[in-house]
Amino acid sequence: MKPWSGDGRPIFINEVGPRDGFQVESAFVPTDEKVGLINALSEAGLSKIEVTAFVSPKAIPALRDAEVVLNEIQRNPDVVYTALVPNVRGAERAIESRADELNLVMSASDSHNLSNLRMTREQSFSGLMQVAGVADASEVRVNISLSCAFGCPMEGDVPEDTVFHWCERFIEEAGANGVTLCDTTGMAYPSQVARMTEAFIARWPKTELTLHFHNTRGMGLANIIAAIDSGVTRFDASFGGLGGCPYAPGASGNVCTEEVVHALELMGYRTSINLDALMGVSRRLPSLVGHDLPSQLLKAGKRLDLHAPPPDFAEIRERALARNMPS
Repeated sequence: MKPWSGDGRPIFINEVGPRDGFQVESAFVPTDEKVGLINALSEAGLSKIEVTAFVSPKAIPALRDAEVVLNEIQRNPDVVYTALVPNVRGAERAIESRADELNLVMSASDSHNLSNLRMTREQSFSGLMQVAGVADASEVRVNISLSCAFGCPMEGDVPEDTVFHWCERFIEEAGANGVTLCDTTGMAYPSQVARMTEAFIARWPKTELTLHFHNTRGMGLANIIAAIDSGVTRFDASFGGLGGCPYAPGASGNVCTEEVVHALELMGYRTSINLDALMGVSRRLPSLVGHDLPSQLLKAGKRLDLHAPPPDFAEIRERALARNMPS
């Protein structure tokens, strides 16, 4: 296979905008709009959708309708519907609402974990072990999202041994079916991504690995390409490029779903996503969240979305040709 050629290889996209994107928005997106957006994403061909989070409505009021949304969406059998849960009660609520998978979150960095979750990593792990037990009893899949796996905005580099230590504990002790390594604040760079993903796959080849990049420093897509070259096939992304982190000044949203799909399909990878349908969903967002979106694809269009020439193009052409005629 030629370098930079997908050769039809499948890539699976997990849409996290309905949770990771909406949770940081000040405007509450109406419940029926959320349901409609998720239904449209299902029809567009996303392989997994993070629908919501079962957290305290006081902590994240934007997702206070979690049960209603997860119960009212139209289920596509080809789509995994996942929900973030922070504790046993959240897990019970998600399972009652028929979540296909529980997404558990902890940070590889103690400073970020304390800032974000108000707990040490050991305290978080102890609580999430209980959540994993509830999921196992209900035969619901568990994915662990490990934040700041590629760097912490308060500590700097997080030792790779530390990242893999927590991966091992969640895989071996909690029985996690999948692990998501999260570049929470956009600190990852391609050679680091390649090194860490190759090491993870070599160590846990049967564990489903997903990568979660933010585009804070403009390296999101480059990191995805580096990960694909290292054997990764699953990525989180957010429609319109929504998202961010309250503990990283200047942090921008997740890599933009439509931009990732556009680039990968051009390179010969197969996402099985209807890009036009996906862009149609993203175009509905500005009126719901009350601001413009980071997505450059929505602004510029696809690569071969051509534009009409100037109105006087025929006259310009005639004058140009006349200059070349012999006198």
